[in-house]
Amino acid sequence: MRKRTAVVLYNPPSSAGRKPVLPMSLLALGALLEGRHDYVIVDGNLEPDPLTALDHAIRETGAQVLGVTVMPGPQLNDAVPTCRALKARHPDLTIVWGGYFPTQHYDVCLRADYVDFVVRGHGEVVFRALLDALAAGDDPIGLPGLACARDGQPAANPLAPIPHPDRLPDFPYHRVAVERYIRPTFMGTRTMAHHSSYGCPFFCNFCAVVNMVNGRWLAQSAARVAAVVERMVREWGVNAVEFYDNNFFVSEARVAEFAERVRPLGIRWWGEARIDTLLMFSERTWQLMRESGLCMVFLGAESGSNETLRRMNKGGKASVEKTLEIAAKMRQYGIVPEMSFVLGNPPDPEADARQTMELIRRVKRVNPATEIVLYLYTPVPLAGELYEQAKASGFRFPETLEEWVSPAWQEFAQRRSAHIPWVRDPLRRRIRDFERVLHAYYPTSTDPRWRGVRRWLLRALSAWRYHLRVYTLPLELELVYRLAPYQRPETSGF
Repeated sequence: MRKRTAVVLYNPPSSAGRKPVLPMSLLALGALLEGRHDYVIVDGNLEPDPLTALDHAIRETGAQVLGVTVMPGPQLNDAVPTCRALKARHPDLTIVWGGYFPTQHYDVCLRADYVDFVVRGHGEVVFRALLDALAAGDDPIGLPGLACARDGQPAANPLAPIPHPDRLPDFPYHRVAVERYIRPTFMGTRTMAHHSSYGCPFFCNFCAVVNMVNGRWLAQSAARVAAVVERMVREWGVNAVEFYDNNFFVSEARVAEFAERVRPLGIRWWGEARIDTLLMFSERTWQLMRESGLCMVFLGAESGSNETLRRMNKGGKASVEKTLEIAAKMRQYGIVPEMSFVLGNPPDPEADARQTMELIRRVKRVNPATEIVLYLYTPVPLAGELYEQAKASGFRFPETLEEWVSPAWQEFAQRRSAHIPWVRDPLRRRIRDFERVLHAYYPTSTDPRWRGVRRWLLRALSAWRYHLRVYTLPLELELVYRLAPYQRPETSGF
């Protein structure tokens, strides 16, 4: 009989407000552990004291392994002190990290004496194989996708093949309190999340997904995704769904079939897409998407400069003109574009920011409903012009986890850092002030606080600044935001 390992899977808090989003990465792991190893899931977003909850779960289950999913930002900020404390209390506990941050920075993770293994890339199969090896007393050092210390130095094996999500079991929803993850959003009173595909076929050189999948995109069938949504509606009364795929809209045929299948359910839904991909969709597919309840799409518009888009490796079809074209197209169908822009890109961050701010104003003229999300450019360890230019400006990544969780680098992980070498004051302040004025004149429709009279008053207060392009020192708007902090479009923080 195969030996079983007792495992605790931990999802650190993913945002300051601990928004309860279904821990899909851990459910994907758990789906392959069912009947093979014993596991429990602890979600830091639901626990008032995650460390105490984890300590209790480890003692209660006799867990030999702790698996932690780690994104840069709040999750990393929690995972470091939590794992350090747990290792001190349970020296024999094997701690395994996986997710975007360990995939990119496995060497930094393994230099910490409280991280034993790193699973890189999509790790369901790798993690299960690691547990099998540990249970059998075998040496897992050669497993594809695994990183660990060899002769005292961090070393990584080549990534394992990406498991096809259509061949993986459904999420084991019985392992979590599903009702606690259903929440009101601008889309509906009972919103739930799903993840239906792995990867993205594009190679944008500022995107962490590239290191995970190297241009691969694998998806559940339209029929299976629709069946999951139908189950959500039937069992939990869900009326809105967020798709946290890196790129939900890669295949027009899949999107059209999915839209047709869920159209009778009366849901509303959201996902992420490429601008140039959507512009190739037929009018029939656009009609199906609208009729099926698609209400907003997250789009990486990124820059107001075609040259910067080229440096980002966005592909030859990405352009400022297409950004304006998709804004008009989505206005026609009543689907809201949620556009992200990355400002301050090297080698000329001043010109890049100026061009991008002007494009945003043009987008708003074409489609005032467009939601705008602004970031500062932050590199990922991926070869390309932008990363090389960042290094030439003196940029380097931290070499220890303790430095990564310092306040300066936590800001960096949120793509809001005041310490980026190529974005200095006064440019940084100018971008921040522009954002204040823009979001006052066009308050997000996803925040119920800024509707009706409040919305009208905020627009009236900021109108003169926006029209005259006077962004400097918007002290009156700062005061308003202190009374009611501005909320970015709600579904963009995945």
